[in-house]
Amino acid sequence: MSEFVVNAHRADPYKNFRFRVILDGRVVAGVSRVSALRRSTEPVAHRRGDEGNRPRLSPGVWRYEPITLERGVTHDPTFEAWAAQSHDVASGGLSLKHFRRDIRIELLNEQGKVVKAFKVYRCWVSAYQVLPELNAQGNDVAIESIVLENEGWEQDDDTTEPVED
Repeated sequence: MSEFVVNAHRADPYKNFRFRVILDGRVVAGVSRVSALRRSTEPVAHRRGDEGNRPRLSPGVWRYEPITLERGVTHDPTFEAWAAQSHDVASGGLSLKHFRRDIRIELLNEQGKVVKAFKVYRCWVSAYQVLPELNAQGNDVAIESIVLENEGWEQDDDTTEPVED
């Protein structure tokens, strides 16, 4: 049985090096790494007084791990502008109107077609790094990154398996 419904000829799973991040309806330029989407819950132990010594476990509050986006340093101000909305240095305050945003992360196949998409809700920037440690002896690309706190994510069920040529 094929693992793919539409493309039964396909034998390989999707690669993880083709993706894009959508913010405010446009692709964020140059994102080269997105950390894993991860959620977990702390088990809650409970037992009735008339039961034995083993507790029952049930799920507690769900936690959505922060997501890190990295890209090479350019003149695109997207990361810096969003980080500034979470912490407005000039006024010492916080932009309550615009600092939380929804993003979309899309996984692409080798033809550049969207094969999976995830909606990430109410993200805000908790950390911003404009440059890594600089090293005159190295030959690395200068990377900037943001860490996004979020209030949950889900797979976009409207994204279906595309027909491959």
